[in-house]
Amino acid sequence: MSIDTAIHVHGPSRSSAYLDWLQMLTGAGLILFMWAHMILVASVIIGPGVMDAIAHFFEATYMAQVGGPIIGLIFLLHFMLAARKIPFQADQQSIIWKHSRMLAHRDTWLWLVQVVTAMIILIMGAIHMWVVLTDLPITAAKSAARIQGGFWMGFYLILLPLVELHVGIGLYRIAVKWGFIRRDKRSGMQRFELVVTSAFIFIGLMALLRFYFLAI
Repeated sequence: MSIDTAIHVHGPSRSSAYLDWLQMLTGAGLILFMWAHMILVASVIIGPGVMDAIAHFFEATYMAQVGGPIIGLIFLLHFMLAARKIPFQADQQSIIWKHSRMLAHRDTWLWLVQVVTAMIILIMGAIHMWVVLTDLPITAAKSAARIQGGFWMGFYLILLPLVELHVGIGLYRIAVKWGFIRRDKRSGMQRFELVVTSAFIFIGLMALLRFYFLAI
């Protein structure tokens, strides 16, 4: 008696390809935004007046009032697009975990890190955006008061490395998936991504310390 062991897999549709392309574009846009955001926040290291001047420019041109909600929508859209491939059910999570351990493939583990960080960033990032955008204008003094009071220092010490890990891995995976780097260049790209991620985490920590010790 013969046993049919064929596995029928549906090929990727054109709509799926378009959604993947949109996911890449929204991800790349958010990477650029996070780098620009870090420049704004890190400007407090130079001086509170520098940060206030940059923030005032964004608010005077309504880039903060209009751009903030737009970034929030892009943030949500990107998550919804990525969620198409995230295993939410317990049995699916068990399978992907077993396969990841069996394959011992670095890029697979990087994808898992992105999934876990995405879930946490979705909640913590939404809280951060709500707190900032409902308390305009943005000033160094306000940011320092928030960091120095309550649980916010711990909040950002968790959020900072999660965001930078997610962004760094996202940059690497975009470059790999869309053919911007060849297979033999992946190790070099991984080292570059590690350096960039570490640099942004360091800059972010310096900014947090500057806020923490800023006289208000």
